[in-house]
Amino acid sequence: MFSSVLLLVLCFHGAMSLKICSFNIQSFGENKMSKPEVLEVIVKCIARCDITLVMEIKDVKERAFPQLVTHLNRESSRRTDEVGYVISERLGRKSYKEQYGFIYRRRLVSVKAVYQYLDAQIGDEDVFSREPFVVWFSSPRTATKDFVIIPIHTTPEKAVREIDELYDVFQDTKQQWTTAENFIIMGDFNAACGYVPKKQWGNIRLRSDKSFLWLTEDTMDTTVKESTSCAYDRIVLHGENMIQAVDPASMEVFDFKSAFGLTEDQALDVSDHFPVAITVRAPRRKNFKT
Repeated sequence: MFSSVLLLVLCFHGAMSLKICSFNIQSFGENKMSKPEVLEVIVKCIARCDITLVMEIKDVKERAFPQLVTHLNRESSRRTDEVGYVISERLGRKSYKEQYGFIYRRRLVSVKAVYQYLDAQIGDEDVFSREPFVVWFSSPRTATKDFVIIPIHTTPEKAVREIDELYDVFQDTKQQWTTAENFIIMGDFNAACGYVPKKQWGNIRLRSDKSFLWLTEDTMDTTVKESTSCAYDRIVLHGENMIQAVDPASMEVFDFKSAFGLTEDQALDVSDHFPVAITVRAPRRKNFKT
C-alpha cells in the first residue's frame, strides 16, 4: 500500500501545467533594458510564464535579449526556475529588422529543434516581412509531451496575406518534422480593426480550415491604449492532443497596467500590447489501486 501511495504522489508532483505566453514588447532593445522601471514590468510579465515568445526585438548589437535572460536568472529566487532562450537571426527587409525570441523554464521544457522558415515558394516569394522562426519544444510533464510553436509578427497593412500564408508555413513545417503533431501558432497577427476587415476572414485558410482552433475572440482587446480595442494578438491550436490539452478558459490577456497600478503613459513605456497566454494541462491523474 505504501509503495502505491508513494507512486501516486510522485506521479502527481511530476506532472505540471505549462503557461505559454506571447508578448510584443514594442521596440525592445537596450533603451528599455536601461530603464529600471520598464525592465521591472517586463521581468514580472515574463516571470509569470513557462514559455514566452518575445517579438519586436530591435537591437542591432543583439545584446538586449541575452541581457534580459541574464537578468531573469539573477532575479530568480530558486535555481530550479532558471530560464534558457533561443532567438532568430535578424529578420526583415532592407535596414529594418526584428528578431523572434523564446524564453523558457529549463526544468519544464527543452528545445528539440529550431527551423527558420524560408519564404521562397515559387510564385509566392517574400510574403512575410519577418519569416516565422519555428521552435519544437519537449514538455514531458504536461498532457502534450511535445509541441511546435510557429510565431508571427505581421506587417499591419499586409496582415490578411501574411495570416493566410501561415497555413503554408504549417504545411512546410510538417514536411520538415514529419512526427510533429501538435502546433501552436501565435504572435502579433494584427488581426483586427482596420487591418483585417470581417469580409476578409473567409479568404484566410488558417481561419476557414476548421482543424485549427482559434482561442482568441475577435472582440477581445490586447492593446494598452484606452482609446483602442483591437484583437491584434492571437493564439491558434492544431492537433487533437494539443486542443484537448488546452482549456479554452485558460486563454487570458494580461493587463499589466491594472495589475501593477501603472498610468497609461507608464504602461506604454513598456509596450503598446498586453501579453496573451494559454495554459497546457498536466496529464489527467490515473487511479491507483492500493
